[in-house]
Amino acid sequence: MSTPHPGGGGPGHGQWVPPPAHARKGRRKWPWVLLAVVLLLAGGCAALVIGLDEETGKTVRVRYEVTGSAKDVAVAYTTWNDGGLVTKKESHRDLPWRKELVTKGFVKGGLLAVTTGKGGGTVACSVTVNDGRPRTASASGPDATATCTGF
Repeated sequence: MSTPHPGGGGPGHGQWVPPPAHARKGRRKWPWVLLAVVLLLAGGCAALVIGLDEETGKTVRVRYEVTGSAKDVAVAYTTWNDGGLVTKKESHRDLPWRKELVTKGFVKGGLLAVTTGKGGGTVACSVTVNDGRPRTASASGPDATATCTGF
């Protein structure tokens, strides 16, 4: 079968038939869809940067607390300094142990970890940011670690 072309050879009466109007290509939609996606991503990134800037500019109070029966525990905790996390360690501590910091540049992702010594015992940690809900954890036994995170 031959391909229809002007001057004959088409179906029916041997004449060329143009394609129906609805079969013609319309405007391409993908550039507009791509543009919309790029604009949404850019707007989301801008909102995230603004939100982080507001969070890191606030002054907050962070209260760390460790209780339990263990003796000679090791305590590691994070502090914030100009938006950066710094880990501090204190060894050979008796319980209870408390520390309160007022800091600026606070970002989420803090940590308080308490490890018992070879003598064992129990430990419980608690971290409270401002007057929020405390993050808690506990552990018992020799060389056991309680880790408070998510603040």
